[in-house]
Amino acid sequence: MSSMLAGRLHLDTRRFAVEEVPLPAPGPGEVLIKVRAAGVCLSDVHLIDGSISPFFPDAAVANTRAVTLGHEVAGVVHALGPQVRGMWAPGQRVVLQAGQACGECGGCLRGMSCQRPMTRGVDYDGGWAQYAIAREDTLVPIPDGLPFDQAAIIPDAVSTPYAAIVETGAVRPAQAVGIWGAGGLGAHGIRLARMVGAAPIVVVDPLPTARERALAFGADFALDPTATNFAEAVDEATGGRGIQAAFDFAGVPAARAQATAVLGPGGVLVLAGLTPEPIAVSDSLGFCFQGNQIRGHYGSGPEHVEQLVGLTAAGRIDLAPSITAHVPLAEAAEAVARLEKKIGDPIRLVLTP
Repeated sequence: MSSMLAGRLHLDTRRFAVEEVPLPAPGPGEVLIKVRAAGVCLSDVHLIDGSISPFFPDAAVANTRAVTLGHEVAGVVHALGPQVRGMWAPGQRVVLQAGQACGECGGCLRGMSCQRPMTRGVDYDGGWAQYAIAREDTLVPIPDGLPFDQAAIIPDAVSTPYAAIVETGAVRPAQAVGIWGAGGLGAHGIRLARMVGAAPIVVVDPLPTARERALAFGADFALDPTATNFAEAVDEATGGRGIQAAFDFAGVPAARAQATAVLGPGGVLVLAGLTPEPIAVSDSLGFCFQGNQIRGHYGSGPEHVEQLVGLTAAGRIDLAPSITAHVPLAEAAEAVARLEKKIGDPIRLVLTP
């Protein structure tokens, strides 16, 4: 086998197509993965429509002006490149971290935060393909009892809200949490907020089906953002406290403005959904008087994925309801359209090569 299918985005024209490309060969410290499942994320939609672009493209992406999409990937080790030092072997089940440190300055090796974090399927080729290359330090072993489709979505759909809640938002038990958007990120945010003891959990989404799902996933209240009595409903739900930790998982400017307006004293707004649009605070005096904060958030760290694999394997989180449908890799464009148009109100569509 010298070639494979891959979902390629041509950056100059924003044309996406599943194409036949050469089978990649792993280099030093790299592993070739046979992909078994790859999640379809709203970030992929934004890449195709041009809302976001590669932040730190590697040489291959910069030269070809094309990238294989897919940052949520699980599969099995197929072949090892030279100088692989880990305990990896063909047939081993793994999930791939959604990103990696660039390694250019060596700061990550000294415990410093990477200033050029590279994202799989954005800055370098991802896993919407039959095979994918992964640096060995980005592999996380998964147990036999964790299905590939559920494992695949952990590195973003689950780990991003997890890191937003436990790290950036620093949610503590009994805090009133607000979640804007009950889609791919928000649906998991509900369960994760419940896991860490948030109470009440107030979910805000304009879709009736999404609000119904939010309640089924553990929300205490599910509110329509267009309701005329929205602010009063939040006040009643929180016992007058207001929202202490609000999370925008939708990346919608109106949601951010609404969340800011219902923050309680000391409340924080975490921006986890991506959008290039600016954010505005309508009542800046009230915002200052209450000591409110707005915190940016992007992705998660390697430790979060490892923790979530353990939590899922231990039965603390059930990801089976998150898999809306399986779509053949050859029909990736259709999966993108289904997510973009919210056909069937999907949580996560998973490509299967």
